[in-house]
Amino acid sequence: MKVLDKYVARSFLTGYAIAFCVLIGLRILIDLFVNLDEFVENADLGAMRVAWNILAYYGVQSVLYFRDFAGTIIVVAAVFSLGRMIRANELTAVMSSGVSLKRVIAPIVILSLVLTGLLVVDQELVIPPLGAQLVRSHDAVPGEETYNIWFITDANGSLICSQSFDVKTSTLRKPTIITRQKQKDSLIWQVTGRIDAEKAVFNSQTERWDLEEGVFTSTLSEDPASRAKYYVTDLKPADIPIRCESRDKTLLSSRQLAALAAQGAKVRDLQQLYSQKHFRITDPIMSMVMLMVSLPILVCRDPKAMKSAVMISFLLTGACMLTGFACKMFATEALFDKVMPEFWAWLPVFIFLPVAILELDSMKT
Repeated sequence: MKVLDKYVARSFLTGYAIAFCVLIGLRILIDLFVNLDEFVENADLGAMRVAWNILAYYGVQSVLYFRDFAGTIIVVAAVFSLGRMIRANELTAVMSSGVSLKRVIAPIVILSLVLTGLLVVDQELVIPPLGAQLVRSHDAVPGEETYNIWFITDANGSLICSQSFDVKTSTLRKPTIITRQKQKDSLIWQVTGRIDAEKAVFNSQTERWDLEEGVFTSTLSEDPASRAKYYVTDLKPADIPIRCESRDKTLLSSRQLAALAAQGAKVRDLQQLYSQKHFRITDPIMSMVMLMVSLPILVCRDPKAMKSAVMISFLLTGACMLTGFACKMFATEALFDKVMPEFWAWLPVFIFLPVAILELDSMKT
């Protein structure tokens, strides 16, 4: 690595660290300012416990904030590093030595690819195991949350309901499980029976739910109800809080999304699953596209033009983000009586990738 590459890389990583702390910190402060009253609802636990709840909540939520701001952080870091070089007239000196500006921005592009890989790792490996903590409300005490369960589907095709699920004890209160089986060569499910119990406690050793006073009533035979001692399912205690929340699918890995799609959910739920699977691919691509759209504008040799260049780059980045946000809203909506999650997921790429290629091609080096 040449001295120039090391200098540009160090400047970019410094800008990345500053942008990360500023954007993530600002996001935390805004959320804390709006929801501080909910944390204070547990003031009877003591000031230290409330402070610890706040730190624990935002410590976990920061992985979500990074996922949402990953592309913007990269663009801000590029603005920081290139802006400092332009202000010191360093780009002019580099060009006068015969080095192309495309060669100058090469370390930024390479490091951005690596940092975009962190976004993929965050989404696929970090967020899914933390899903149960990420859906915790502001006023909930860690480990003492409860959730109402309404018709959660498991891998068996069964529908699980419960008055409440206690996270601390991994207990379902008065659960009702409607067992089903899919008819041969058909998408229609047939109800085969119902399981009722006073409570179901997850047994971590046997990987099943032990039922207290469980009774199974079959709809396929005239036999009286029989005892049910346990229920075997792929649904684990850590999965229930995620599945109970409306934003659960954004916290699942691609493997978990594929498993849910294979269970044959409702049509609208399937469209949400498919849109999430495609956005997992296009989101990292759009992070790089936003950078490639901004870089040719930022590489200006006149320090006086830097302000306008930064403004234009931020406007283009904002346009990319707004387009992506709008596409995520329309991904599960019917357009001309058709739902096209794949189209909406890839639309921002089709719009802004050609713009990035044209700008790079026309860049004065």
